[in-house]
Amino acid sequence: QVQLVESGGGSVQAGGSLSLSCAASVDIYCMGWFRQAPGKEREAVATLDVTGTRTYLLDSVKGRFTISRGNAKNTVYLQMLNLKPEDTAIYYCAAPRVYGDVCSLSTVNYWGQGTQVTVSS
Repeated sequence: QVQLVESGGGSVQAGGSLSLSCAASVDIYCMGWFRQAPGKEREAVATLDVTGTRTYLLDSVKGRFTISRGNAKNTVYLQMLNLKPEDTAIYYCAAPRVYGDVCSLSTVNYWGQGTQVTVSS
């Protein structure tokens, strides 16, 4: 099976920064990050295709988070700046389904195990 392995979660104070990394066992066209806070539905945070031409960012993280793909086609990163308590969640690396070169926000083929991000104060 395809595996996604993410790392970089942790605990920070409000205003701090964290960087998440994910590597898949195969090359993947669409990769991104979803998050789920307790009692809330899982939501798409950011997606990016392998060409770097199609990007999605959740409105609440625009200006603070940046998604990028590495030179390797199986990697994706999330730079999170100025973190807020409401960003606290489990963050999942994801491989969304692609429809005609468009990355889906609702259908995900493969999930990572998740990494906890906790923002205090």
